[in-house]
Amino acid sequence: MAQEIRLVSGQAMIMRIANAVSELRGWRAWGAAFLSGALSTLALPPFHIFVVLFFTLPIFVWLLDGVNDPTPSTRWRVMRRAGVLGWFFGFGYFLFGLYWIGHAFLVEADKFAFLLPFAVTLLPAGLALFTALAAGLSRLVWFAGYRRIAMLAIIWTCCEWLRGHVFTGFPWNQIGESLIGSDALIQTAAMIGALGLSFVVMLVGASLATHDPRLPRSLRNDRHILGVPLAAICALLLLWLGGAIRLATTQDVPVENVSLRLVQPDISLKDKWQDADRASAIIGKLLRMSAAPTPASPGLGAHSIVIWPEGAIPVLLPFEPYLRSAIARVLPQGAILIAGGPRGEPDPDSDSGRLTHFYNSLFVVDDAGEIVETYDKAHLVPFGEYVPFRQILGRLGLRKITQFQGSFDTGPGPRTLSLPGVPDFSPLICYEIIFANDVVAPGHRPQWLLTITNDAWFGNSGGPYQHFAQARMRAVEQGLPVVRVANSGISGVIDAYGRVQSQTSLNSSQLVDATLPSAITPTLYARLGDGFLALVMLATGFAAIYGRKRF
Repeated sequence: MAQEIRLVSGQAMIMRIANAVSELRGWRAWGAAFLSGALSTLALPPFHIFVVLFFTLPIFVWLLDGVNDPTPSTRWRVMRRAGVLGWFFGFGYFLFGLYWIGHAFLVEADKFAFLLPFAVTLLPAGLALFTALAAGLSRLVWFAGYRRIAMLAIIWTCCEWLRGHVFTGFPWNQIGESLIGSDALIQTAAMIGALGLSFVVMLVGASLATHDPRLPRSLRNDRHILGVPLAAICALLLLWLGGAIRLATTQDVPVENVSLRLVQPDISLKDKWQDADRASAIIGKLLRMSAAPTPASPGLGAHSIVIWPEGAIPVLLPFEPYLRSAIARVLPQGAILIAGGPRGEPDPDSDSGRLTHFYNSLFVVDDAGEIVETYDKAHLVPFGEYVPFRQILGRLGLRKITQFQGSFDTGPGPRTLSLPGVPDFSPLICYEIIFANDVVAPGHRPQWLLTITNDAWFGNSGGPYQHFAQARMRAVEQGLPVVRVANSGISGVIDAYGRVQSQTSLNSSQLVDATLPSAITPTLYARLGDGFLALVMLATGFAAIYGRKRF
């Protein structure tokens, strides 16, 4: 009897909250949407408070319930009102989820600090247009009960896909990344990718909003108020169980005759490019760390792969024979160095030899000091590495914030590098690891992914933790280990199941000696990309439309 009373009391409380939220109008509704979006970021790294979504997502759904149902003459008005609510939710979500971008404008505060307020508000405002689109489109097909949640999950996921592709894309903090706190749950990404996890999170997290305050009591089934959320949680537990079984039946088998040395120098970004003395000190530190003995290793061996972070070399390496000779003296026979740095090329249409094209690059240097491979970054950061429409915006005084002068040029895209004695690998520089469909070159599957980065731009904030989490997602999706080397953290080795094998702390100078985990059989996601997810969403949409109830 007491249990039944508590159950009825819980149902009544949910009904009261749903009715109260759906009746909010104007700035109160906008404020509730903003607050719900802001609180939703607690589910992301570094907090991992996933349970918060069971409160914020239902509130978002009930706010959309408060928008009048569309008629042929009011369709666009309804879409606009729902879109405004979606925009406020997204603005809160991205404002608090991406606040750390402001740190980059404080590295050279005298030049860029005045742009900080614009950067931390305009980017979230722009990204919120995608949540506005999701809310507006969903409200046009707003069915009863759980069916409206299913349609919202489908359209939300489609809009996240758009966010990852429009204007070069920015798929950062997809809501599915809230599951990264569980090694078992993220195994689902091996089938449907991180984007599919967003679909799952929306279906499960918003399930409490199965109670539809618009329905008259005669059409409601109050047993579903708690029954559907419990069923959704059970489904999530089944996914967890499947992932746990997958992890329990695996073995960690390192690649033979390969040893990794990850060098995290924790070099300050200030004045890095300003004088030769500073450049010499940076290179000296990197070389000393590369050769230093550690408790895990007495030094470098014949099969060592030494890895420096993005932009580690503050000079143009191809034009520095003395530096390459110094590298050769550090590397034993058979070892290689992989390091990030700028690369310059002359204009092919000019005979002057003057360097006019610059790239954010990765170099592979052998034990003789020769550059044997080069990779140029393809996905550049707008306003970080280049200025969009620079002929126009440059006249307004807008510049990129990286210290190397001039905008970088774009590389050709994903590549798989093949070197003697080294398993084939796909190099990725910083930002490129967030693009799930562009980490592996078509037709040539590598044995591991290497990402080098310089998260020192973002200080002791949530940015590096979110970035590291996305590297783990790529490992699960592709069934490939990921090696990540950062200037100030987080560096680490991730196996093909997304499990962290070794990891450095943030804002520290550290070495990591590790083995390279083995790749596994290509996952369903590696073979089909988002194709399987598309089929799942089509089936869900068909079920929602076919079973809808008119009211």
